[in-house]
Amino acid sequence: MKVKSLLDHAQKDVQMEGAAGARMRMLCGPDDGAGNFHMRHFEVAPGGFTPHHQHDYEHEILVLKGKGVASSEQGQRPFQAGDVIFVPANEMHQFRNAGDDPLEFICLIPAPQDCTR
Repeated sequence: MKVKSLLDHAQKDVQMEGAAGARMRMLCGPDDGAGNFHMRHFEVAPGGFTPHHQHDYEHEILVLKGKGVASSEQGQRPFQAGDVIFVPANEMHQFRNAGDDPLEFICLIPAPQDCTR
């Protein structure tokens, strides 16, 4: 079992093209032996955004702090702390910070198939 503070996880800039002011922490992942799911923490600076992209896996998101706008094939939808967001596989999506404070959310994804258990 692992018990570790959120702040003790390394935070790295999101390197995907089209991202600005977005940083990520891998909370549970391959280094922990997490073979089914990966839990990530994102922090998006005021005015920042994740890339507008899609991939072949779903996301489950819990918004912890701040407010933002989720862009998808259905248009733009505002969200705030306490909201839950589900992004189906292969749907174009992006998250923008729409506030004056950092936007923070937890994101769960399936572990890549080549991730060892």
